[in-house]
Amino acid sequence: MSRIVALCFLLLAAVLGFLHIDSRPVWAPFTVSGSPQIDEEVDEVVTSTVKTKVPPKVAVPTSQANWLPDTGAQSVHAASLIALKDGAVRAFWFAGSREGAADVSIYSSVYDSHSANWSAPTVVMDRISAEKGLLRYVAKVGNPVPTRLPDGRLQLFFVTVSIGGWAGSSISAIVSDDEGLTWSHPQRLIASPLLNLSTLVKSPSISFTDGLLGLPAYHEWIGRFGEFLKVDAGRVIDKRRMSSGRSAIQPLVFVSDAQDASAYFRQTRSSGLPKQIPVSSTQNAGQSWQQSEDLAIANPNSAVAGVTLKSGTRILALNNLEHGRYRLVLMMSSPKSGQWQTVEVLEDDEALPDAQRKEFSYPYMIAVDGNDVHLAYTWDRKKIRHRYFSGTWLKHALSKIQAQAQETEAQRSEVQQ
Repeated sequence: MSRIVALCFLLLAAVLGFLHIDSRPVWAPFTVSGSPQIDEEVDEVVTSTVKTKVPPKVAVPTSQANWLPDTGAQSVHAASLIALKDGAVRAFWFAGSREGAADVSIYSSVYDSHSANWSAPTVVMDRISAEKGLLRYVAKVGNPVPTRLPDGRLQLFFVTVSIGGWAGSSISAIVSDDEGLTWSHPQRLIASPLLNLSTLVKSPSISFTDGLLGLPAYHEWIGRFGEFLKVDAGRVIDKRRMSSGRSAIQPLVFVSDAQDASAYFRQTRSSGLPKQIPVSSTQNAGQSWQQSEDLAIANPNSAVAGVTLKSGTRILALNNLEHGRYRLVLMMSSPKSGQWQTVEVLEDDEALPDAQRKEFSYPYMIAVDGNDVHLAYTWDRKKIRHRYFSGTWLKHALSKIQAQAQETEAQRSEVQQ
């Protein structure tokens, strides 16, 4: 009987922790930076291409590819990136004997864009350091997600687990005054005043005009759904449900303007349901979210990553498969068409037998100057791959897909005539 009472108490506490309270104050608007600049120039090139049917003779730009430094660990995963004040990029990832093992540590390295090299890796956090700082038992650590605080300091969110698997996790955070060279003692984010269990992070945070952060989070215990946490100096002051049920985790947020944003999720649906990207949207800066129609792109229960450029063009990296993670692609959507098209196949093992196919997963993406893209992703759980796409490369890719779209439309019009 005592076990039944305890279980009922836990279930009630969990439900109460997820309640939505409509009487809370209206949130500040999203911070929106940049304005469309590139697309106008691209449209001129596209129009000329369609009229003359002869593409302009320009050198085709290439992307850059390399690897994050080797830590000597058997397994690596969950890389993330952030731009530093000097224009460099700092990466974080976890490495150990396997995901969830007690020997897993969170590492970091800095990419110098001038030399195109990564620095030697350093340990940012491990299980023992987390235990000492949090004054509680920690079984494992994972999923580092960096952000920039309003005062200019770096903050790193990461997941700790004290009991069970990832479903029993909570979020902790550390802060750096020197761009990641040294870090403060960790502190737990209290996302629920009762249990504070099963809260994880994967995607970048969003800024509000009042200086607070919007942190996309998700749950994997009882339900599998997304939540939007409003964070002030490492303290959760509000949260809103982004999805429901057991079908959508790891939300990626695209901000459209001061009030509007959309969230793309990793689908966790049962068999028989569409293996596509679930979507939610907000029209009041994240205060409430409504589930929308799926983005009609295949998703095999795998994370997606994306970024919006200054031009309004959106970039997406994902496994565009219903099952498996053996192909990873880069997709692009112009602000005019809103249609997603593949512009680069990053990895593809489809031609290999199943047993030889590698896993390419957990992409993470940032733009340093608003025109370029840095991408990091897991390569077969053994390495972290880094790809860089310059503004010139992205502009060329956009002009190419726009030219193809206009030519297709022109051919369709000729047939109809």
